[in-house]
Amino acid sequence: MGAEIVIDQVNMIFGSKEKAVTALSGIQLEIEKGEIVSLLGPSGCGKSTLLRIMADLLTPTTGKVLVENEAPIQARLQRKFGIIFQTPTLLEWRNVIDNVSLPLEFLGLKKRERKEIAMEQLTIVGLEKFAEYHPWQLSGGMQQRVAIARALTFNPPILLMDEPFSALDEFTKERLHLEVIRIQQKTGKTVVFVTHSIPEAVFLSNRVVVLSAHPGRINHIMEVDLPEPRDLSVREHPKFFNYMTQVRKCFDGGVYDEDLLA
Repeated sequence: MGAEIVIDQVNMIFGSKEKAVTALSGIQLEIEKGEIVSLLGPSGCGKSTLLRIMADLLTPTTGKVLVENEAPIQARLQRKFGIIFQTPTLLEWRNVIDNVSLPLEFLGLKKRERKEIAMEQLTIVGLEKFAEYHPWQLSGGMQQRVAIARALTFNPPILLMDEPFSALDEFTKERLHLEVIRIQQKTGKTVVFVTHSIPEAVFLSNRVVVLSAHPGRINHIMEVDLPEPRDLSVREHPKFFNYMTQVRKCFDGGVYDEDLLA
């Protein structure tokens, strides 16, 4: 399919001289069109920093990133990615449909068209019946689904997700994991997902990029081949546990055993 995101020898240093901290070192990665890739690692390994570089929220110290063969700033201006953060950051005084349609206001679309598009996205995430509700009337999981719908309004080819479910309970997380997979399968979008949860990364991803900390480096890239379509029963599959075991070995400095994944 071809690489949609290319990360070429990216280094990120915060501060200067004796106070300099290297957050990322020598990151080399290509993300293919239409796949879900998780950036997995402990706190402080630079995974969120790397996502923010892709999103043009940070500029790397050295190296470069291309998004659909363009610099991140151009990709952002052309609205080639939607971003979902850990906190939904909804506007409390606006109802759900008005929160979702907010990006379309900035694009200058007429009110009727904004409402139609926003309702389409709310239907995708299963919240069309809550269009007139306000954020404070929704659960945390529902608020995050509103944030996903908002990121989908201008139909970006790429979704960048920065630990979007880390503050939610396990039952809500499971439902939203299925939601992400369903949306990706329906739309064919490329998804880059930041997490520190091994089960989450293995369940969601086509590939898991394991980062080590201090400084952040790519320790291993694991292809994940689980039964499709993925549902919660996959979590009981022997290969699911084998993948998690192998990821832990990557962190612990153990030997990666591909035979267990055959």
